[in-house]
Amino acid sequence: MIDRARIWLLIFMAVVFITTGCDRRGPDGEQVDPREKIVIKFSHVVAEDTPKGQAARRFARLVQERTGGRVEVQVFPNSVLYKDGEEMDALQQGAVQIIAPTTSKLSCLAPQWQLLDLPYLFENEEQVHQALDGEIGKKLFATLEPHNIHPLAFWDNGFKQMTNSKRPLVHPRDFAGLTFRVMINSQVLEEQFRSLGANATQMPFSDVYGALSRNQVDGQENTMSNIYSQRFYQVQPYMTVSNHGYMGYVVLTNATFWRSLPPDIREIIEKTLAEVTWWEREQAARLNDKNFRQIKESGKVHVHIQTEGERAEWQAALEPLYQKFRPIIGAELLDEAFRLKGSPAAGS
Repeated sequence: MIDRARIWLLIFMAVVFITTGCDRRGPDGEQVDPREKIVIKFSHVVAEDTPKGQAARRFARLVQERTGGRVEVQVFPNSVLYKDGEEMDALQQGAVQIIAPTTSKLSCLAPQWQLLDLPYLFENEEQVHQALDGEIGKKLFATLEPHNIHPLAFWDNGFKQMTNSKRPLVHPRDFAGLTFRVMINSQVLEEQFRSLGANATQMPFSDVYGALSRNQVDGQENTMSNIYSQRFYQVQPYMTVSNHGYMGYVVLTNATFWRSLPPDIREIIEKTLAEVTWWEREQAARLNDKNFRQIKESGKVHVHIQTEGERAEWQAALEPLYQKFRPIIGAELLDEAFRLKGSPAAGS
């Protein structure tokens, strides 16, 4: 007859096996105490093979390696958890711990973020990075802290191009009567299309392909990597390479959650994000170039590359936006952006 001590030992071993699973070792083979493990849900709305998708996976892998398995970052791409209009609430409520929305979507919290939606504000990625890694970025970050949001990094997507199903977009008059999807929360983007004579309708990113394929909207603006990965080019026969606006992401975490992390974990996450940010920016540039070639080679799209003269026409049509949004965005931010650009402030 088995004595009572052995019975209790067998019960204890069974409970340990059930609660810890078959193998709870970290990536380095060391045992990880499940009670100490930190799980971070990272939700985003684009495909895994985009710059953001690849960077999120790289960040997750490096954090798990560098914390010896104490931190597990679970990445949920393609709106599988939350759509554009849902992820901000999910972050603030603690349902997810990290998101990386486009800068446009932050204007619902602070109108200053619409600065980055202004067309032709930046001429290249170098100007963008000078702004976001400098005083402009610091001032924009500061607007989020009152909302229980702690910003961590700026990631690139790239410059946007115009696509549509009706005709080539060469001159501003070519936009007349067309309807374009725009990202949620940005008045600047809506006014951008109205200034060109088109209509604008807000729509979550996950709904765009369906709307384009069913002709519910005529066109959209996006980076090459999104146009390719979301197959927009298959249902949009016209594309103008205009580089008219920058699209970037802000990696955000819940501030309460961030403060609850041990200092050593916060340090690892910050250092890893800084490293991944530089990698992501390089990857975004390479991937946009590669996807542009693939779009052209598909034979499905008539590609028009904007000339300097045409760019000047579009800029003239869109110039009133600077004056209209100057008091909303703030003269200080707008003037700083133009100082970096090396040109007089528009709308002053």
